Amino acid sequence: MIMHAGEILKRRGLLSEEQLTQSRNSDATSVVQAAISLGYVEERDALKALAEEVGLDYVDLRETDIDLAALEGFPQKLIYRQSLFPIGFDGDSIIVATSDPLDLYPLDEASAATGRNIIPVVAERAEIQRLMNRHLGVGSETVEGLMAAKGDEDEVELLEKIETDGSELSEMAQEASVVRLVNEILLEAIQSRASDVHLETQSDGLVIRYRIDGILHPQPTPPEIKRFQAAIISRLKIMARLNIAEKRLPQDGRIKLRVHGREVDIRLSVIPMIHGEGMVMRVLDKSSMVFDLKSLGMSQANYDKFSEIIEFPHGIILVTGPTGSGKTTTLYSSLLQIQSPETKIITTEDPVEYQLDGINQIQVHSKIGLTFAHSLRSILRHDPDIVLVGEIRDLETAENAIQASLTGHLVFSTLHTNDAAGAFTRMSDMGVEPFLVAGTVEAVMAQRLLRRLCEHCKEPYRPARTDVPPDFPWDDIGDGEIYRNKGCRECRNVGYSGRMGIYELLVANDEIRQLALERTSSWQIRKKAVESGMRTLRMDAWDKVTAGDTSVDEVLRVTKGEAL
Repeated sequence: MIMHAGEILKRRGLLSEEQLTQSRNSDATSVVQAAISLGYVEERDALKALAEEVGLDYVDLRETDIDLAALEGFPQKLIYRQSLFPIGFDGDSIIVATSDPLDLYPLDEASAATGRNIIPVVAERAEIQRLMNRHLGVGSETVEGLMAAKGDEDEVELLEKIETDGSELSEMAQEASVVRLVNEILLEAIQSRASDVHLETQSDGLVIRYRIDGILHPQPTPPEIKRFQAAIISRLKIMARLNIAEKRLPQDGRIKLRVHGREVDIRLSVIPMIHGEGMVMRVLDKSSMVFDLKSLGMSQANYDKFSEIIEFPHGIILVTGPTGSGKTTTLYSSLLQIQSPETKIITTEDPVEYQLDGINQIQVHSKIGLTFAHSLRSILRHDPDIVLVGEIRDLETAENAIQASLTGHLVFSTLHTNDAAGAFTRMSDMGVEPFLVAGTVEAVMAQRLLRRLCEHCKEPYRPARTDVPPDFPWDDIGDGEIYRNKGCRECRNVGYSGRMGIYELLVANDEIRQLALERTSSWQIRKKAVESGMRTLRMDAWDKVTAGDTSVDEVLRVTKGEAL
């Protein structure tokens, strides 16, 4: 039968004789899967050819409405073992998607188990797996202990050797089913573009939530996952080289993986909760990150001015915003834009999130005394031209950064403030002399991240004046329309896909420096900056709305109204 499938593809011109021979010699479970993995044929084309050969319909599950009522009474072991998925009814018959149109035995078994006639249709394996994860829960296949031989175990490869203590819990965490379950959780997170994975121990079991585009999305899980809860946590702690016996104190670790040939770093934090240990994993997919200042979403005016400022020979440039607002991405993109063989760039970070070629990066270790302030003092003895300090957290770090700028270095750093003007008062509150702040800070960039409307389903509309806030730039849309989210399969029915930045660039001119010297309040500095031409976060966000990139609701979620 497998040989027959290869011959069908050859006869239809999808495989050459040589490609068929190489596919047969592959370690894959079938000639068709081998040909697909070797890149000889697209899965869609192969399945269409096989379906046509046996007289079945090919369906695109992304465009097909699924009737979940068909799942009732359908044997789950066939879903897991044979990658079948019931998608609807045709009269009394059940329509079942399969990725192997030549294997009819599982369909006969499904017919016998349900007592109904089965109408098979052909669909891609990945789409069937997506339906399983969405409607039966991530890891449901493993929880059932139904280990289909699909070779998925090799999809997640640890890049560092792990060690176990030989305890019973350690051995349980190394069982094949637990390893596979953890791999599925990580794979689903990476494929969903999740930035964080939350594993929360509740009274009724384990809750898994993925943060996608800044919003947490609960992940369906089978109820049986509760008995694997301790093993899942232990497996992840082992992967992060943490102490699995310590359940009373918080722990932090790091996991390095290779997933489908892509290197992925995971920063892991474990905290004891009342129902057990809670865990959050920050997913850093190196291959998906592109550090290009021009593509971050800055307006042309902000980009041109900021590009000019980062070429200054000395001074301090600050990027502000809450955790997860893209500050590191902006800083890395800035460094890569001005990087050259003639300049030496040194960074001190906690942690080093991405390794940049040609840039010297230092990992802070506070427990052994290597703080931002201490590392910054040492950096200045290494003859740098440009210095990046991960964050100005205290007076000592602020004073060292200012000293570096006064001695001819360009210093980049971050602060946690709500807007650009707040950076001046924040540094003064730390204890830095106002004249030093006024004399060294060249510019402050405040930023947030807005979700981008899904290009596949966003819909235009003409809002009523009562539907938008008073500060909405009504005149900018004129007789035109703006867009709102709708939701489709491509965006997980949320209406948004991906994110972009909104920016507030405050350039320190003479008037701003004078206000900073006088320790004026941040709102007065902000007012003067707006008078000098600064566009606030809210203004920049409205520009994204009128351009059709995001929605009014998203602006209201991320920014607050202004009364200047």
